[in-house]
Order: sequence, then C-alpha cells, then structure tokens
Amino acid sequence: MTKANKVLFITQEITPYVSESEMANIGRNLPQAIQEKGREIRTFMPKWGNINERRNQLHEVIRLSGMNLIIDDTDHPLIIKVASIQSARMQVYFIDNDDYFQNRLQTADENGVEYDDNDSRAIFYARGVLETVKKLRWCPDVIHCHGWMTALAPLYIKKAYKDEPSFRDAKVVFSVYEDDFKNTLSDDFAAKLMLKGISKKDLGDLNVPMDYAALCKLAVDYSDGVIQNSEKVDESIIEYARQSGKLVLDYQNPENYADACNEFYDQVWDATANEEE
Repeated sequence: MTKANKVLFITQEITPYVSESEMANIGRNLPQAIQEKGREIRTFMPKWGNINERRNQLHEVIRLSGMNLIIDDTDHPLIIKVASIQSARMQVYFIDNDDYFQNRLQTADENGVEYDDNDSRAIFYARGVLETVKKLRWCPDVIHCHGWMTALAPLYIKKAYKDEPSFRDAKVVFSVYEDDFKNTLSDDFAAKLMLKGISKKDLGDLNVPMDYAALCKLAVDYSDGVIQNSEKVDESIIEYARQSGKLVLDYQNPENYADACNEFYDQVWDATANEEE
C-alpha cells in the first residue's frame, strides 16, 4: 500500500510556547520525530494569551489571515501566526482571535476557573485550522488530533469538510490524554457547532450538558484510529473506541511512542484504504 506521507498535527499545547506538560512535550517532539522519519508535516496550536509573541518570534501570515468564522451568529476574525523551532526545522502555525485567545490563558484563568466559552473556542480552533489548511492547498494523509480542545476536528473533517480536496482522503487519529475539563459545556453547544454538512443525527446521543467523556466519544465516532496517550485516562473512552471497532493504539512508553505512532499511521491508512477497495 502507499504510505501516508503527509501528517497534520492539530495540537492543544506545544512547548516552548507554553509550559512543559505531557501534552506540550509530545506536541513538540512527535512532529519532529515523524518529520525525521521522512514524512511531511504541518503543526497547529491555539495562540493562547500566555504565549510571548516577541520572545518566540511569532509573526502574522497576512495571506492566510482575514477570514471571518461565524459562531453563534457572530463574526470572529481568523488571524494566523507562525513561528519556527529552528533546532527541529519545524514551523508551527497559531490560530488567533482577539475574543477567544488574546489576553487570556489556556483553558482556565489564573485562578484555575475554566472559561465559560471553551466550547466556542474549541469550535473556532478546529474550523480555523481546517480553513487554513485549505488555503495552504495542502492535502494531509493523516490528521492527528491531540487534546480535548481538538475533539471537534474529526466531526468537521468527516462531515462539513468531507468534499474538500484537502480532506477528502484524510484519515483521522485522535489521542486521549489524562488532561480533561471539569465543567460541562454550554447547553447550546450542539447548536453552536452546527455547520453545513452536519445534521443533528450526526451528533448521536449528544447529552446536554455535555461533559469531557461525551466530547471525546464524539471525536472517537469520526476518527479512524484512537491512541491512549496518557498512562491514566478515562477508561470509558478507550472502551467505547474498542466497541466501536476503531483501531486502538494502547499506551506506549515515551521511548517507543514516536515509532509506535509512525507505524499506527500506516496501519490506519492501510485499514481504511482496504475497506474502500
């Protein structure tokens, strides 16, 4: 079978732009490792308000910015920035917006209180990445989503963007982490995420209010493969993936992780390609 040569990483955290964590370290190291194995990569993260733009040498990409995304009947300008990790020969694209990301921390404020509009921020981030990849005219073979802030990307890729040349043949992998959120999403979350190509039945049994496990299960529904990225995760999500018949990669030791992901991408690519024949 043809190898999956192009991998898009949609990531919640990448060090050195935010503090080190399990997810931020993987966000930094995995794309580099996959690139060094000969695959072409693109990497995205939100432009969280605690990222120092001057120190990290972020600059706006004017030709990619300027679109408005409508969420909850309101226009939100999409701003694209980019920076380079020189030692890894790797570019990182940042999705920015004054309302959702400027002057605010990551998913919770300085007192640890989760932002009420995290659901809208997740919608904006997922759609912002996909619109930018379209503008880049790049066609990833595998799209690897890291963190719950990326959990809507699989739904959008497989439904709203399924006929776009950039995503028509893409396979989606979703990584489940220990990192979660405690509150439930807003009651009108399902209405906010609707987009042409998505119907209410595509959302399955979307309970209101929606919690972390339900959001991840929605991501599983539209993924081709699922990875247990942390040693401890909500087991109900992994069990749901297995029962759904998805390819599942069990937790890997850090030293084996990049090699295991590299093989898993081809496994997902081959399995879904075989189904289509």
